[in-house]
Amino acid sequence: MISMPPFHLLCTLIGLLLLPLHINSADPDPLQDFCVADLKAPLSVNGFPCKPEAKVTSDDFFFDGLSEEGNTTNIFGWSVTAANVLAFPGLNSLGISMNRVDFAPGGLNPPHSHPRATETGVVIEGKLLVGFVTTSNVFHSKVLTVGQMFVVPRGLVHFQLNVGEGKALLFTAFNSHLPGSAVVPTTLFASRPSIPDDVLTKAFQVGNDVIDNIKSKFSS
Repeated sequence: MISMPPFHLLCTLIGLLLLPLHINSADPDPLQDFCVADLKAPLSVNGFPCKPEAKVTSDDFFFDGLSEEGNTTNIFGWSVTAANVLAFPGLNSLGISMNRVDFAPGGLNPPHSHPRATETGVVIEGKLLVGFVTTSNVFHSKVLTVGQMFVVPRGLVHFQLNVGEGKALLFTAFNSHLPGSAVVPTTLFASRPSIPDDVLTKAFQVGNDVIDNIKSKFSS
């Protein structure tokens, strides 16, 4: 029988006890009723410092930014209006946020991922093809209509495409007050400074002319 030194055993037990805390939380649990973000202060490790309670008002807990339709006049035909801690300081440290996503006919929310949150959403108007790809390279998708929901696990690449005849509207929610977003086409072809062509030509097995043509689509 293999024995373990008491100190190592203690460390192992502590690690096992703490493990579920890291698995079940996207953002750390708050230690007070609220912590309205002081957006003028530097961003700390997991959020903004709290605004002094004496300066907190009722308006800090309400947000009307999702009530207006977004401008979908762009190459993808979509618009996202974020209700995260940067726009809605009352969300600071609460581990939640939302987006409004508007689609023109044929509009696409291009393949992207959220490094800090799982996403769930509900279709409010129109018909959307929603899909994501797992780390095993398995593609899951379904066409959703009004009232139907989806979930995308944290960090997985996903998209929504308007496959209806008119506009579409989607509301999404995240288990982070600042989920982040890495949009695949702009990340690869519009970064500053640019990813070297040698990397992209080898990754996609195409010539420099193809890469330069794609990059030109995102130059502004």
